[in-house]
Amino acid sequence: MIPLSFFTCGVHGGNDESKNEPYSQGEYNVYSTFQSHEPEFDYLKSLEIEEKINKIKWLPQQNAAHSLLSTNDKTIKLWKITERDKRPEGYNLKDEEGKLKDLSTVTSLQVPVLKPMDLMVEVTPRRIFANGHTYHVNSISVNSDCETYMSADDLRINLWHLAITDRSFNIVDIKPANMEDLTEVITASEFHPHHCNLFVYSSSKGSLRLCDMRASALCDKHSKLYEEPEDPSNRSFFSEIISSVSDVKFSHSGRYMLTRDYLTVKVWDLNMETKPVETYQVHDYLRSKLCSLYENDCIFDKFECAWNGSDSVIMTGAYNNFFRMFDRNTKRDVTLEASRESSKPRAILKPRRVCVGGKRRKDDISVDSLDFTKKILHTAWHPTENIIAIAATNNLYIFQDKVNSEMH
Repeated sequence: MIPLSFFTCGVHGGNDESKNEPYSQGEYNVYSTFQSHEPEFDYLKSLEIEEKINKIKWLPQQNAAHSLLSTNDKTIKLWKITERDKRPEGYNLKDEEGKLKDLSTVTSLQVPVLKPMDLMVEVTPRRIFANGHTYHVNSISVNSDCETYMSADDLRINLWHLAITDRSFNIVDIKPANMEDLTEVITASEFHPHHCNLFVYSSSKGSLRLCDMRASALCDKHSKLYEEPEDPSNRSFFSEIISSVSDVKFSHSGRYMLTRDYLTVKVWDLNMETKPVETYQVHDYLRSKLCSLYENDCIFDKFECAWNGSDSVIMTGAYNNFFRMFDRNTKRDVTLEASRESSKPRAILKPRRVCVGGKRRKDDISVDSLDFTKKILHTAWHPTENIIAIAATNNLYIFQDKVNSEMH
């Protein structure tokens, strides 16, 4: 079990002061920066396509280089990232500037040698997968076969081969013949971590569909449907909006699925379709604020969720730069805050508490004073260590477990 309230902070983005300081455990600097997408214009539809990145997915490492997929609303790109810390010197036919020598001046042969140089990170585009989607791409997922990946938009999911850019296979299509009959859209999708034929996609109606590509080329008919019946007593105008699933993640073991809707995170067992095996309230105190959250569009925010390496703790974001952690074994939970005040190296994060009404403790925060412009939508957990990354507006915070950091 990880001690939920003992995370120390590495560093947060947006602060370059640490660049000139010597490296020490728990401090992080920018590794590389590159422009992935440029603004485009779809002349056929008179539509401006922003350069903003919707999703990034790392591919399993096959050699010394790293590879990642990035996508904006329409175009997916494959990037190769390599490091160079040595340069060859002593060419026979080239001078120091790289120009060819006059061959008549070459009177002896020498063996070129590799000499150390400052680390240089080179990022090169390897593939561009364009024209595969009519609607905005909301998720990409790399298959466990390391050869294919899928991309999903509101109504369709496509399967791509990493080596082929000019065609993809449509594996899910929920677009009705008449768009007026449209009742739900696809919100997220992910491949199973071990079985290359299985994938899941979530919908705006709060349901999950597990599909098996062995059954048919077009997975219009799902293998399993995971849906929780709604309690009629809790039915309201906002029910359908807050039940929309914004993220779905398979556990590392492949046995469970983690989903996030507006107010809760749920854990589903692949073998039980009727209801989730665990439900955790992220910020139930917002239930009374849904009307104002609808008016300022916050109710449409899409929060991500994450498993820790052993699938025993789950994490997701909230407002006021808060993020929540739930221990599945002890049922303990904690609210922590990503802020500049707590972002000094070795600072210990203190649990925060939101007060709905009545008696307030000293450090409690009133639900009425929460800042809804500060929100943590993106979270990630290291696959093996207790290190987490939290994206809060334009800052990136990296926290690590105090016990682990003291062992190094």
